[in-house]
Amino acid sequence: MMSNSNLPYERPQAAVLEARLHEPRRFIQVVAGPRQVGKSTLVRQVAERVTRPVRHASADEPTLRGADWIAQQWEAARLSIADKNGAVLVLDEIQKIPAWSETVKRLWDEDTRAGRGLKVVLLGSAPLLITQGLTESLAGRFEVIALSHWSYAEMRAAFGWSVEEYLFYGGYPGAAPLAVEPTRWARYVLDSLIETSISRDVLLLTRVDKPALLRQLFDLACRYSGQVLSYTKMLGQLQDAGNTTTLAHYLELLAGAGMVCGLSKYAGDTARRRGSSPKLQVLNTALMTATSGMTLAQARADREFWGRLVESAVGAHLANAAMRGECSLYYWRERNHEVDFIAQAGRRLTAIEVKSGRAPQAHPGSAAFADTFKPQRSLLVGGDGIALEEFLSKPLAHWLGAGT
Repeated sequence: MMSNSNLPYERPQAAVLEARLHEPRRFIQVVAGPRQVGKSTLVRQVAERVTRPVRHASADEPTLRGADWIAQQWEAARLSIADKNGAVLVLDEIQKIPAWSETVKRLWDEDTRAGRGLKVVLLGSAPLLITQGLTESLAGRFEVIALSHWSYAEMRAAFGWSVEEYLFYGGYPGAAPLAVEPTRWARYVLDSLIETSISRDVLLLTRVDKPALLRQLFDLACRYSGQVLSYTKMLGQLQDAGNTTTLAHYLELLAGAGMVCGLSKYAGDTARRRGSSPKLQVLNTALMTATSGMTLAQARADREFWGRLVESAVGAHLANAAMRGECSLYYWRERNHEVDFIAQAGRRLTAIEVKSGRAPQAHPGSAAFADTFKPQRSLLVGGDGIALEEFLSKPLAHWLGAGT
């Protein structure tokens, strides 16, 4: 059963940030990831050990702040510099401020010219928007520390979760203590995580002409996670009229907020990948279960739903690694042959099949893919292959053999 440690769990990226803050001032450090994955907590944990003044300010307000707010916080941090050790400025939810990247560039360059020892950490919960701002104005001035949803290994270490609890309750640490009250847990995920992410990380910051359609698309992606669905079929399921281009764009926005994504079909050329039907994939299985209305016991008893949950958990493990830049992720289908996931790291291809029950001896999809594309590895997760718990416990690099 779940247990909560008295010691706060620290994600491994904290050590990376701490090491960089002890280096000479070189780059802005950008901690980016979805809501409720512990960005602010991680930075606070590191700040407590930093031996120089730290100023922390957040732009996460219902009304948007302006660029002058950044300048005010920056100047206050400059004034806190007392000696050659300098100071640290932390700006949270920076993507909420219009034209934030231009202001940050100007102030950072001023400090560089003046030789000021002010180090800067930016946090953002809409990775897509953060990336756009960085590439537009701050090229060559930043490093990204990507925080994705919590893995099974992290939730087990922090809360003592079993693999079944992780499959159902997913990787939201803030919601974990509520899992003993399933109805309360589901309401928290729906109201504080899903609704807040959609309304404040997508609709507030991006032009969305059909917000009702975007919300329906999110619900559809949760319901059909692990399944390939053409945009035409999606339109048939949705009430608000739209077109396939709009749906593809909205799916990108939801992926940018770290909620759901659409995997492309693996093919030899990029154009064919872009034109493929997407395989819908939640980035956190809590999004599937909280919207399902089921309890853990009910989900476990529903073999079809549990099978999709198992595949979605494996897919989320892989997709979050892809979001961190560790691989590119696809599916593959040709006539009657299909492979659940294709992970590409550099030139290494790994085909991954997922079975929630006892797997058959023959895997025609993997064999057909191997004949065509010659992957370095073909893995079976579940059934007679790698145990699900073992697969989810280890980082993706272990399974891809990227270093071998």
